Amino acid sequence: MTIFKTTKISSIFSAILLAFTLTSCDMSTPTHTNNDQVAPSNLRAVSYTDLPGWQDDDVRYALQAFRNSCNAKLQYTGRVIPDAALVREKCNMLPGANASTKTVRKWFESHFQPYRIYDDSGKKTGTYTGYYSPTIPACRTKTAQCNEPLMAAPDNPAKYKNVHKKKIVENKIGRVLYWANIVDVQNIQIQGSGLLALDDGSTVKLNFGATNDMQFKSIGEQLRARGIKPDGGYSADAVWKHLKKNPSLAREVIYNNPRYVYFKTAESQKVIGKLGTPLSKIRSIAVDDSIYTVGMPVYINTNLSDGSKFQRLMIAQDTGSAIRGWIRADIFFGSGDAAYKYAHGQHSSGEMFILLPKVYTNVK
Repeated sequence: MTIFKTTKISSIFSAILLAFTLTSCDMSTPTHTNNDQVAPSNLRAVSYTDLPGWQDDDVRYALQAFRNSCNAKLQYTGRVIPDAALVREKCNMLPGANASTKTVRKWFESHFQPYRIYDDSGKKTGTYTGYYSPTIPACRTKTAQCNEPLMAAPDNPAKYKNVHKKKIVENKIGRVLYWANIVDVQNIQIQGSGLLALDDGSTVKLNFGATNDMQFKSIGEQLRARGIKPDGGYSADAVWKHLKKNPSLAREVIYNNPRYVYFKTAESQKVIGKLGTPLSKIRSIAVDDSIYTVGMPVYINTNLSDGSKFQRLMIAQDTGSAIRGWIRADIFFGSGDAAYKYAHGQHSSGEMFILLPKVYTNVK
């Protein structure tokens, strides 16, 4: 689909670029000369020529996503920690919003050092899945179809942290916001946000609020362990359809997954990530925040569910309970049916490179 191609920039994108202010951009010569970031042995410095497809990527899209990281309060934690002073310096020197692709590419090359990532066993390939922001039917009150609450978290985390999902729901540990089908609720909890199409014709955006911090237990794997194979296999689409046809089974396996996600209503329909800033369609990814400081540029080389190459500069701006490991990422595909088409079937292997800020070098 053309929605995921960036070889031609539309007039709409040009208008978006021009909408960004240029006053915050300081292109003076950097003065920070130290480099105190933590780069463990899993990271090995490479050149930009080692990044497959680097010269073909329209990195302007990634720059706009990186602006959102610069507007966030980064938490410098994990095993890979960039130099905070260097990050601030780069954020103060972003190219103008109307800069050319060539200028933006040169800026990244001058200000960031790419590292190939290896896992602890020495492998350089990992797994890429996808997620999106779904739209689900919902109700303001409980009905036969809207039979599961979507809740906001209690003010006191001690009331729900490490409390099993089943107990949270049965005891209404939280404030009920809306109601929906239990299968749709599980889906929106996995995705972390979504749009509710309410029975009165209105819509409401829900963003991630909190979790009970319990481990996620795959619904599909539970069906596989029981010898139950839905029509179409174990894709998310096939699993959800099968569970909706078998409500008793749905309730059993969904409640057997102890993890619970709370939500909060949002005025904007933008999808908000871990940093508290909007995610960018096919430019934001979720990574393991026990390894990486969220907010940094990451280059990935993998394939989409239709087999096409996906070689792009992304920005790590989100996390997920199932996203664990050195070379493990969840690609954010956006909202709606087009995003769902790609997200639900995304499961591929590929390489990952992280770009860490460096002392400025003038790349000609």
